Amino acid sequence: MAVERAGTAPVRGFLLDITGVLYNSCHGTDGISIPGSIEAVKRLYAESRVCFLSNESTNTNENVVSRLGRLGFTVRLEDVITPAPVAAEYIRRNQLRPHVLVHPGIRSYFTALEQPDSPPNCVVMGDAEDEFTYSNVNAAFRVLMKMERPLLITLGNGKFYQRVDGPAIDVGAFAAALKFATNCEHVIIGKPQEDYFQSAVNKLGLKREEVLMIGDDIVSDIGGAQSWNIRGVQVRTGKWRPEWEDHPSVKPFRIVNNLQEAVDTILNNGHF
Repeated sequence: MAVERAGTAPVRGFLLDITGVLYNSCHGTDGISIPGSIEAVKRLYAESRVCFLSNESTNTNENVVSRLGRLGFTVRLEDVITPAPVAAEYIRRNQLRPHVLVHPGIRSYFTALEQPDSPPNCVVMGDAEDEFTYSNVNAAFRVLMKMERPLLITLGNGKFYQRVDGPAIDVGAFAAALKFATNCEHVIIGKPQEDYFQSAVNKLGLKREEVLMIGDDIVSDIGGAQSWNIRGVQVRTGKWRPEWEDHPSVKPFRIVNNLQEAVDTILNNGHF
């Protein structure tokens, strides 16, 4: 179903963030679905095109789909994009030797790429959660310091994300520390990078101007999308902060209370 608004291209497809839009995470559990999000996803599958574009870096795509299933969502594996497999392919394509600091849940993506008999020439880092010990971060720092041209690859670059028990620091903060200490080159795999958004648009088989990005991160989701000519819709769920109503640099296409409000408004009325 294509929906239109005066002066814009028809909306033919949706890109959805996952954490903070579909559900709120909770350390040690599957988390809690956000009211209305299950119904919204079901409706998008029935009436439009949808792809799930996330910076999730604690679970494989298979486990992301399984977790969503346990929460009541029906999501197809082929519709989920996360940074870890993309980063693994980037490392493989560029013949890099990574030192890996990631969550145990995604380490399998990188095991075959590690070369213990050769010195690493990059550090790859995701949201490692409890693996972000001083010892582990310092080990990554020392690896970078040994390189002639230090290279840090991160899975996303978020400042924080929202859990049920409160905000949680994200990989971007640790990346900032390593950049400050080593002056390393920093490659981000994930939002807000253009090629990451384009991969999702390609999966939908659409043009950028035909797609909406719905997310809870006003910088990575909304600012990132709108930098690349994709309209961004900010939800007041997940990591939402009231001061973002008047954000100094990012002006969302729309701000809505939740995913269901966005989906129902567009599909019922043909526009916001």
